[in-house]
Amino acid sequence: MSKGLKIVTIGGGSSYTPELIEGFINYHEELPVSEIWLVDIEAGKEKLEIVGDLARRMVEKAGVKIDVHLTLDRKKALKGADYVTTQLRVGQLAARALDEKIPLKHGVIGQETNGPGGLFKAFRTIPIILDIAREMEEVCPDAWLINFTNPAGMVTEAVLRHSNITKVIGLCNVPIGMERGVADLMNVEPSRVRIDFAGLNHMVYGLDVFVDGKSVKDQIINLITDPAKAVTMKNIHAMGWEPEFLRALNLFPCPYHNYYYKTGDVLAQELKDAEKGETRAEVVQKLEEGLFELYKDKGLAIKPPQLEERGGAYYSDAAVRLICSMHSDKCDIQAVNTINHGAIEGIPYGSAIEISCVITKDGPKPINVGELPVAIRGLIQQIKSFERVSIEAAISGNYDTALLAMTINPLVPSDRVAKLILDEMLEAHKDFLPQFFEKKELQDNLS
Repeated sequence: MSKGLKIVTIGGGSSYTPELIEGFINYHEELPVSEIWLVDIEAGKEKLEIVGDLARRMVEKAGVKIDVHLTLDRKKALKGADYVTTQLRVGQLAARALDEKIPLKHGVIGQETNGPGGLFKAFRTIPIILDIAREMEEVCPDAWLINFTNPAGMVTEAVLRHSNITKVIGLCNVPIGMERGVADLMNVEPSRVRIDFAGLNHMVYGLDVFVDGKSVKDQIINLITDPAKAVTMKNIHAMGWEPEFLRALNLFPCPYHNYYYKTGDVLAQELKDAEKGETRAEVVQKLEEGLFELYKDKGLAIKPPQLEERGGAYYSDAAVRLICSMHSDKCDIQAVNTINHGAIEGIPYGSAIEISCVITKDGPKPINVGELPVAIRGLIQQIKSFERVSIEAAISGNYDTALLAMTINPLVPSDRVAKLILDEMLEAHKDFLPQFFEKKELQDNLS
């Protein structure tokens, strides 16, 4: 009898965890998980215990044989793991609130994965992920790292370029959400929908859209010009698109393209939300308070439907479907973040790209698309340059490199504004950015 699989989830105290547990329960006949280790840090201990208790109740109610372990000892949990999933948030939601509010003070979009907010989330996250990668090299070198942590593309690329881990995949719920959105618009089952994806994380495009193998891209483009039918997410306001623009673009944009093609409109909406105390972080903080009160209920033994308001819909399906396909060597097609070996021309080899892949036991095999359409090529290359410089700054802690990264982001209007935001955010997040401050303090002491 084959050994059951060991799954380790770092950031196990996340409000998303019940959805992940539900996924492993639903796929248990195909995916023989025998143990799940939920890992967190001391500051997240209370949430870990609440979520862990719910996870155990869910497993018991489902009648599946999965042992759920809770620990603050990451290295102990990682030993012998088959798959490691990461869903951590350094600084928790208080840090996200700063990522959103500080840029808005300077007339710049505040968002957790784009612009200055995405930059600082990367600064806080990448060193931790690289620590995890080093521990995996030591105690579970054959395990796959499946990263959900945003900014997923930058985190994946940091592991690819700055660790010895090669078995890493970045995962986002945007592609599966777009597929589900198309299924709703076309009134069909999601299994009948396929989208050919290519681009970067939160900068991915649908090159074509199919239902039952027949292209419906033109029909979808016409439908999503209506804000009421726009395919969007809980954390992004639906705004629709100008029909002439979409017809000329001739691609299916993802919800995050609103930040780049509708910058002024999104900024105006964010400023209104901030005035009302309704930035996305503030909304999520209230949602999480309610969710954790629900999770405490000893009578609850399923994922509560309120979790869908949290903004992470379909993570469970995306994550467990991916792991199941790899374990079973299904060779089905899914969109993931993986290494570019020429599948997209114009993006450097070794970069992380988000692209439709054939999922095998040896990992994802990207489906070659060649050159991207000229209308989107420049924006994608600009964002990739931003990601590369951001990763360098996150690792080196070099102020000048951080300012360069901030300035070249297309959502930041000038080097002057970039410096104002950078200085304020560095100070605000100082406790989580030792790479920027320990060297400076040493230099100050030596001078």
